[in-house]
Amino acid sequence: MIFYPAIDIKDGKCVRLLRGNMQQETIFNNSPEEQAKIFERLGCEWLHLIDLNGAFEGLPVNHQAVIKILNKVNIPIQIGGGIRSIKTIEYWIHQGLSRIILGTAAVNNPELIKLATKEFPNKIAVSIDAKNGYVATNGWAQTTSVTSLELAKQLEGIGVSYIIYTDIDRDGAMNGPNIEQTETLAKSISIPVIASGGISSLDDLKTLKQSSAKLNGVISGRAIYNEIFTINEAINILRF
Repeated sequence: MIFYPAIDIKDGKCVRLLRGNMQQETIFNNSPEEQAKIFERLGCEWLHLIDLNGAFEGLPVNHQAVIKILNKVNIPIQIGGGIRSIKTIEYWIHQGLSRIILGTAAVNNPELIKLATKEFPNKIAVSIDAKNGYVATNGWAQTTSVTSLELAKQLEGIGVSYIIYTDIDRDGAMNGPNIEQTETLAKSISIPVIASGGISSLDDLKTLKQSSAKLNGVISGRAIYNEIFTINEAINILRF
């Protein structure tokens, strides 16, 4: 399994939100590119970036910060937040991003998902962000009537490389991930699943590693910024 350290960018800074609330932020680094370099130096194989402003506004906002990160590190990067057109996907791919994460578009514009996976095979992931089991969109500000499992099954067979599953109520709260729902989702589909939201201890990582769902990886943010565990500890648990 791969450990994905999260760099959430808001107003050009590396922050963490509580349950996706833009008004409840903690700034961890004024320089996202320096934070990215730290993660690379500590042995991370991938970076997980989210343009938080972009997620709410529906278009890339923190592109300058992302470009600085791309110029600073050599490991592959996946990015999400405000990516809702094929033009934006093409832009980020050409800038050097290894994987594009679509979220809101999966519900509001499924044809874009199909087009993107055709135009950029093996480079498109979908983020399923759930609140009480229902998919949330537009920076988690709106909850739909579509369940996370329904959406995941709709994505089968159209070329989506990965699904990132987040329980919004767990995100940034340090109460542990929703392991039951993550396992249920992963066992119901053939698309590899990356777990996200609420990682609060090494025991959480061990439980996900031992899951019968065969997850691809885990995304963590606040736990590593708060030094609950080290990058090296996380990598060693998930890798071996």
